[in-house]
Amino acid sequence: MSIQYNHLAYTSLDDFIYGRAPHPVTTRNGLVIGGGTVYPEVNFTLPSMTVTTQTMPEVKKVYQEMIDGVLKRAHELHAPGLVVELELLPPMTEHPEWGIEIHKLVRSAMFEFEAKHGLKSAMRITPNDLREMNRPPVMRGGAIWDRMLESFERCALDGADFLAIESTGGKELHDDALVNVDLRTILFSLGVLGVRDMRFLWSHLSRIARETHSIPSGDSACAFGNTAMVLAERGFIPKVVAAVVRVATVPRALVACEEGAVGPSKDCAYEGPFLKAIAGIPISMEGRSAACAHLSPLGNIAAAVADLWSNESVQQVKLLSGMAPVVSTEQLVYDCRMMNVAAAKGQAVNYRDLLTESDAGLDPQAYVLKPEVVFAISEQLVQIEDPFLRTKRAAQIALETVRNAIDRKEVLIADREYPWLDRMSEQIETIPDDADAFWHEMQDEVDLDKFIPAGYGLAVRP
Repeated sequence: MSIQYNHLAYTSLDDFIYGRAPHPVTTRNGLVIGGGTVYPEVNFTLPSMTVTTQTMPEVKKVYQEMIDGVLKRAHELHAPGLVVELELLPPMTEHPEWGIEIHKLVRSAMFEFEAKHGLKSAMRITPNDLREMNRPPVMRGGAIWDRMLESFERCALDGADFLAIESTGGKELHDDALVNVDLRTILFSLGVLGVRDMRFLWSHLSRIARETHSIPSGDSACAFGNTAMVLAERGFIPKVVAAVVRVATVPRALVACEEGAVGPSKDCAYEGPFLKAIAGIPISMEGRSAACAHLSPLGNIAAAVADLWSNESVQQVKLLSGMAPVVSTEQLVYDCRMMNVAAAKGQAVNYRDLLTESDAGLDPQAYVLKPEVVFAISEQLVQIEDPFLRTKRAAQIALETVRNAIDRKEVLIADREYPWLDRMSEQIETIPDDADAFWHEMQDEVDLDKFIPAGYGLAVRP
């Protein structure tokens, strides 16, 4: 049975800090996420190379070098613990035996290092959402779906602590809608297609977690909110649009929690603070130390309420000081050390506020992640049970919040972005409050050849 969230997990904003969550998660080896300590989460990937049967020996060698270097540096810097995320590349999920082989190699190294040196570590396994490889995507069955689930099951049985994914349900319409700033289709993609896919997907992932005694950690709206952020960073869409899209991803992400995900949420899920406020789960976040993977206007504020601090992903390439994953590990360890020392001295709220204030006024995308803004928006969202209405209302509230902040001169925007506030408001007003009625309208507006309605449990009218 799905969980319903109708109130916040917090009663005081002062308790909404990094390192502590109302519902911490404990791994089998006793590593507690959200229990008072912020841990680094390191993610690494291959340099430019193909993954085939012929290259697998070299692939395995590179992964062995990466995990050995990361564990050694974390130990040398006295990290209190470590989470490693292994994001399986598409070929490694398409051929589950390859991904499982890599997982076994990395996880075994972590087990051995912990036994020898006492460094507690946990593994997050993130198979690729292969479903988008088909056009249009086949969302609820077929060989690709089976391979994806096999990757989850076998890696979990082989010792993965956390199961995660960056799911893409609705992306087949969202990409074009985002470039065209078509808010009707954006909200249809998130609030109708995305929500339905999350409900289906996470019922399966939570079942796998129960059967394998692993932890269903969370999803990410990376394909939606982060795509908007990158497009805004490059000047292709307004930043105010990206800020609205970011908040609109929250109801979709919350479905994973409703279906059993308990955290820590994915690092690239910048909707994480809202999930923490509403569901009380620990969250992973990425910011300035993820510049190796992508640029963002959220470098400091992203850490304000983080329980894991991540580098997003980095390739095994040589820098002046050493290999990039080792360098990333050092950066993360130092960041976490500063947060933990501030908390130990009773300065967690002050440090959180410094992280927040250094970014919030410079970009609307940062502003909507202010802890007090997250609280205010979340308090309104939990009053709505229907996830589609939550999505529509999330966009409205975000738009109102950004508009009011601009009027109070609390956040900077370029003059050319002002007209988009009214344009988005006008688009939202055209959206009905009923998901079925909205689907009825959208059948005349979207290209039905780009997605399979039945894959989302939708029927096309005669």
